[in-house]
Amino acid sequence: MRENLFKVFFGMLLDLVYPRRCPVCDKAVKPFGNLICEECKKKIKYIKAPYCQKCGKELKDKRAVFCHDCGCKEHSYDSGMALFAYTSVSDSIYRFKYCGRQEYAAYYGDRIAAVLGERILALKPDALVPVPIHASKKRVRGYNQAKLIADEVGKRLGIPVESNLVERIKKTVPMKDLSAQERQNNLKRAFKIRYNDVKLNTVIIVDDIYTTGSTIDAIAGELHHIGVKHIYFIALAIGNGM
Repeated sequence: MRENLFKVFFGMLLDLVYPRRCPVCDKAVKPFGNLICEECKKKIKYIKAPYCQKCGKELKDKRAVFCHDCGCKEHSYDSGMALFAYTSVSDSIYRFKYCGRQEYAAYYGDRIAAVLGERILALKPDALVPVPIHASKKRVRGYNQAKLIADEVGKRLGIPVESNLVERIKKTVPMKDLSAQERQNNLKRAFKIRYNDVKLNTVIIVDDIYTTGSTIDAIAGELHHIGVKHIYFIALAIGNGM
């Protein structure tokens, strides 16, 4: 009890000295004590139904079941879900990943738990597995953004986080300008399982952005090899479907 009170007090003191920045405008959060500015809440767009039953992208065609990508491609995972439309949070995620804004993770995790929590718990996951980054990138950046999100979600929903289960052993090139086939080739033998003595039946992979699903598929393939039967994913943000 005393330790928890100390953590709360220390957190408040830290916020006074180094005010928490808003994940949207990047200014000190107003009102004090919130995770996001009140005025900035309406600037973020959440994914709404109808969405692709495979990857979770929002669909323009209300009659569609799958987005164009998932209708043309087999995935190694069961299904996934996403929180935000990428275009509404792209600047926020960039600062989170490349400008040291680790504090944004609290807001991201809070929103994922609040909006997607029931769907996540309904899957009865044994663990959350954050997408790993290569050791060289982690040395430069200082942290893995997917792990920060997974830790916040796990804490709020009471789900264990297996952050060391999967290792990224290949330093892949940036994939934003690669085709789907190039992404797939780029990720060949990029991941390995570090230990297989943990018995997991259902796993949820956690990442910041979902595009074509190549990264999730590559990790899901490795997890299937160690006997994980059901694999899902959570993405903080996702692009548009068709």
